[in-house]
Amino acid sequence: MSDEAEDELACEVCGDENPHFAAGDRWMLGGALNVDTAAGVLEASRAVALPATGIVSFASVDSVDSAAVAVLLAWRRRAEAEGKVLSFTDVSASLSALALLYGVEELISLPVRTAA
Repeated sequence: MSDEAEDELACEVCGDENPHFAAGDRWMLGGALNVDTAAGVLEASRAVALPATGIVSFASVDSVDSAAVAVLLAWRRRAEAEGKVLSFTDVSASLSALALLYGVEELISLPVRTAA
């Protein structure tokens, strides 16, 4: 099975344009979030408003590397710049461990709260 076919299977919820990212009231991520997919996920997310609920779910993400931390931090910066609240749910132990390793665990675990 090709990597592309595996990505399609791993993230049926995510839609056709980007098999790793689905926008909406709650953003959904799936498949691998790594150096090979991070740029595409960020590009897809730039084209849409932040999720209305402020929630980004990692429930369907099956693997991560340090690029996943970079994506989360980019979204945090965007939320702060837009004065929005953003929180991440269903974060895997491996992503939490990477955040801890890089000293940014509080940015992942706590919602961004800014003055309007």
